[in-house]
Amino acid sequence: MTDTLENFETIALSVDGAVARIYLNRPDKLNAFNAQMHEELQTVLAELAHKDDLRCVLLSGHGRGFCAGQDLAERQTHGDKKLDLGDTLDQGFNRSIRLLKRIKVPVVCAVNGVAAGAGANLALNCDIVVAKQSARFIQSFSSIGLIPDCNGTWALPKLVGLARAKAITMLAMPVDAEQAESWGMIYASVRDEVFDEWVEARVQELAKRPTKALSQIKNLLDESYQNDFDAHLERERNAQRLCGLSHDFREGVAAFNEKRKPQFKGH
Repeated sequence: MTDTLENFETIALSVDGAVARIYLNRPDKLNAFNAQMHEELQTVLAELAHKDDLRCVLLSGHGRGFCAGQDLAERQTHGDKKLDLGDTLDQGFNRSIRLLKRIKVPVVCAVNGVAAGAGANLALNCDIVVAKQSARFIQSFSSIGLIPDCNGTWALPKLVGLARAKAITMLAMPVDAEQAESWGMIYASVRDEVFDEWVEARVQELAKRPTKALSQIKNLLDESYQNDFDAHLERERNAQRLCGLSHDFREGVAAFNEKRKPQFKGH
């Protein structure tokens, strides 16, 4: 049975068993973020970060686009009035990305259409990113005199390399899904007609795998960019110790020896 945790206007949320599904839900605006959407997504992410029985999260968009970034109708200025975009970032995308990173289980982003500006970088901050072949990623910031935000300048060079990251962001160059896959920006580009079924199969597979181990893998890989060699070996040791005490490790070994499929419980 699907349990809808709360009725939101700009976010569609459901939890079905161990899987939470979040859909950005302003399809008439290509799911561009306004103040309400920031607030509602942050409420959802904060709640899911403390949900102990969760094993996978799906993030996607309703309609023909994933997310067009910030709704610029809320960024209009008049006369000499100036906006402090640093403050708006702190309350908006920066807070959302920090909350997203607190979710312990794998987060799959299904990019169902255009992902532009902060929408592209919101996707790239998820653990496994897949996109319809018709989707495009656009770092559109420089076209309006801005720099990539939503953690884009941190994530992009690590995914595609410094040379490509500079070209993509400075030229605001659209990158189609197949190119994004070949560059390592995303995990997979999937034919539009089978996209939903393909994504659901991956989500269900992740929800049946050993969640504690997946959480440790997620943390260690994210930390690998800043840990030094010895510190990272210690983190691996500590994580392996924790996983070795889990039910799922015992079940995995037993299933291997008994030549059967393991039944992981996520703890």
